[in-house]
Parts: sequence; structure tokens; C-alpha cells
Amino acid sequence: QVQLVESGGGLVHAGGSLRLSCAASGSIISINTMAWYRQGPGKQRELVAVITDGGTTNYAESVKGRFTISRDNAKKTVYLQMNSLKPEDTAVYYCYANIRRSGTLRHNAYWGQGTQLTVSS
Repeated sequence: QVQLVESGGGLVHAGGSLRLSCAASGSIISINTMAWYRQGPGKQRELVAVITDGGTTNYAESVKGRFTISRDNAKKTVYLQMNSLKPEDTAVYYCYANIRRSGTLRHNAYWGQGTQLTVSS
């Protein structure tokens, strides 16, 4: 069984910073793409940032220059450093990973349970 466990959400003032973490656990053979998504109030879930197993990154336009995604492959963990936070960043943030479990031949998508970020003005 594979689990993604997020941590680091909370309440922060506009202009502040926060770092989210997401650790994968279980019988994992490999992880390729890891990403962060978010879903704001009344909005659809959207991609925030993505990182490949080779370290290539991509960001939503709304967070470029403010957020940084990184990963520690040894720890099977992905991070999202968020700076210069704005009230419109308020959302539930979800971790995503494409994981190959032991005993399987393919990678499959896994999601974390979500962590709430609230940015006050």
C-alpha cells in the first residue's frame, strides 16, 4: 500500500512564507513525476507546480517567481516553498505522485489527503 502524507499548511499573513512537504511511503519501486495541485473555494483543482524525477520543473503562471518545488528522492519527499503569499493562494493543497509499487509494472497516480493554506490580507 502506498500513502502520501502532506504537512505544513496553516494560516499566514499576506507576504509571508510557508513550506509544504509530502512524503511517500509503502512498497515503492520508483517515483517519476511529483506535483502540487490546489483547489480554492468554489474553484476547480489546478496544477501549481510539477517536478520530474530528473529535476525538471514547471509552474503555473500565477505562482512563477514565488513558489519553488523540489524533491528529495532518497526521502521520497516533495516540497513546495511558497513565498510572497497572497490571499488568492488560499486553497487546499494536494500532493500528487506517479508511483510504481512493488509487484507492478506500471506507474499509477496517487494523491495526498490535502492540507489547508489560508492567507489573510
